[in-house]
Amino acid sequence: MKKKPYADIAIIGGSGLYELQGLERIRRVRRTTPFGQPSDEIILGNLGESVVAFLARHGRGHRIPPTAINYRANIYALKALGVKRIFSVSAVGSMKESIKPGDLALPDQFIDRTTMQRKRTFFDRGVVAHIPFSDPICSIVSNVLWQASQEVGATVHRPGTYVCIEGPQFSTRAESHLYRQWNADVIGMTNIPEANLAREAEICYATLALVTDFDCWHQTEEAVSVEAIITIMKQNVEVAKRVLRYALDLAQGLPTCSCHSALQNAVITAPEAITPTLRNRYRVLLQHYLPPKKTKKGSS
Repeated sequence: MKKKPYADIAIIGGSGLYELQGLERIRRVRRTTPFGQPSDEIILGNLGESVVAFLARHGRGHRIPPTAINYRANIYALKALGVKRIFSVSAVGSMKESIKPGDLALPDQFIDRTTMQRKRTFFDRGVVAHIPFSDPICSIVSNVLWQASQEVGATVHRPGTYVCIEGPQFSTRAESHLYRQWNADVIGMTNIPEANLAREAEICYATLALVTDFDCWHQTEEAVSVEAIITIMKQNVEVAKRVLRYALDLAQGLPTCSCHSALQNAVITAPEAITPTLRNRYRVLLQHYLPPKKTKKGSS
């Protein structure tokens, strides 16, 4: 019998990180989900003792803007592969003088400023679930990224608040100053609803934010430009790859945490109200929580 593809840990690569070097025994997996197609094929490979899944958030060649990313399909596909932990790599702007371009940041909170009704829940049809989300980042996985960043000598900041805007345009100066008044630390376009969906899928999630610019609030720096971002991004990506190599080694044997049971008491819908069609739609997410289907008498 052919072995099903499987991975414990996933890396979602953001702007500038479209592949992960050093993987061995590479397999390429294309997944169809009840929520559509993921951003790209998922690359499975061995990195030391780890079996890793890599997914380019924007697709290879950076084809998909933040608003159009199918976040639900991405997270569902990783869950179907058995992924329990996600390292999310994202390019961000800095909202504070102390967090400089070229630095790394490990945010632990989010402010959602998206505006185009991104799909932030799997449970939009016939099943209602209310997950706890007061602490959206898994502290265990984030701590692994912190330790790995220390190992490679990177300048890294934590904790912090990530304000997620819709994009693809950058902020106005007025907006940038407003977010600074809110004490935001970094600004990006993609971690919401990625983090929400990871929690619903009971996957530990942490962000490794690569700081590329000062947004447009800074008085002595030029306003954010694509050219400047790309230059810093290339440097950051090389640092991020080294951090991820260490982090994957450190992530071996991590304990189970509350992220892995986020749905345990979250589903409000009565089991008998969940139709066979819905059972199939949510099978990967709810397989541990739905009672077995009743069979008719006399059937085998």
